[in-house]
Amino acid sequence: MTRTYWAAGTAVLLALLFAAGATVTAASDSDADGSRTPSRAPGLYSADAGFARDMAVHHQQAVEMSFIVRDRTKDEPVRGLAYDIANTQANQRGMLLGWLDLWGLPKVVADEPPMSWMGTADRHGGHGAASAGHDMSGHDAAGDDTAGHDMSGHDMGGATTKPGALMPGMATKEELAQLGAAEGRDAEVLYLQLMTDHHKGGVAMAQGCAKQCETPAERALAQGMVEAQQSELTLMADMLKQRGAAPRG
Repeated sequence: MTRTYWAAGTAVLLALLFAAGATVTAASDSDADGSRTPSRAPGLYSADAGFARDMAVHHQQAVEMSFIVRDRTKDEPVRGLAYDIANTQANQRGMLLGWLDLWGLPKVVADEPPMSWMGTADRHGGHGAASAGHDMSGHDAAGDDTAGHDMSGHDMGGATTKPGALMPGMATKEELAQLGAAEGRDAEVLYLQLMTDHHKGGVAMAQGCAKQCETPAERALAQGMVEAQQSELTLMADMLKQRGAAPRG
């Protein structure tokens, strides 16, 4: 367990280093080989922008769940994992939202269903950053408003969105309330199970960006997310086993 925990910690550190490098790359607008990337910002409905918006919302819930469990248990391994996840994903979320600002794009698009950027043949969807006829009025960037789109039961990129959740892996309001009411081992097990589901959905999303996004820095960050979260999935499976439990489904 100790070796696995340190492996996950190393993956988290690498993800943060990826994030720092990605910021520099985005600022210089250059590929790793020194060639220049297109100066044109990604389009409003591009995979680059869609991933940034959706993953920012996805990360926000992981941070929320991690803060909840911190106050529901005194178990140091769980509290340490929760701290790492909250710290890493809050930093990555800030980067994603910062890129949207840099590109001059909104953080929420009212007529964009969650995950619509995944698996599309035309990644830009024929839309520009200022497409006419689209309502870009803002909703809560934390994901409390689904903008009228019901994604329940939909399979997006190999990850299923369960009824009552906004995107693959995300917990429902009822599950968040259950976590907030649990204590001790019950809170630890539920957190690990919810975060396991959350990471599986996040990995599927990040893999989608690693394949589809056109911004090199964003692809690098997405690949770093995949590697770090897969390592944490192994860690959480071990932690659940130690508590006589297992991942759900």
